[in-house]
Amino acid sequence: MKTDYLDIIRKAGLRATPQRIAICEYLIDTDSHPTANDIYMKLKDRFPSLSLATIYNTLDVMVGMGYVNALGSIGDDTVHFDGNTSPHINLACTKCHTIIDLKSELVAQLDSEIDQISGYRVLGARVLYYGICPQCQSTN
Repeated sequence: MKTDYLDIIRKAGLRATPQRIAICEYLIDTDSHPTANDIYMKLKDRFPSLSLATIYNTLDVMVGMGYVNALGSIGDDTVHFDGNTSPHINLACTKCHTIIDLKSELVAQLDSEIDQISGYRVLGARVLYYGICPQCQSTN
């Protein structure tokens, strides 16, 4: 199923500009957990008028609507974003600052339990483990 980026942008109360559509596409289609600057660097050649302010404003609204998760800093003093809002665990390397997704049935069960017990409609969750990835461990 292909995500309807226009629908996401409109539901978020934003104007569906080509830049915002590209931001949504990039966030939802990548597994790289980019920063706002990463998104800017990836899209600036395609959209020379794109500003960091547009990216930050779009990200802020998308996070608030539950379409994107803000993971925070992983030791590099920048906020990383995750377009995958399905239940999973993020594993972050504090040396190379890589973040990967790890599927977990326990996280999915926990989301369901929280919904049932609390009555909340969970928009997203951040399960973030910090450590040293296998590649960085092998370079010690």
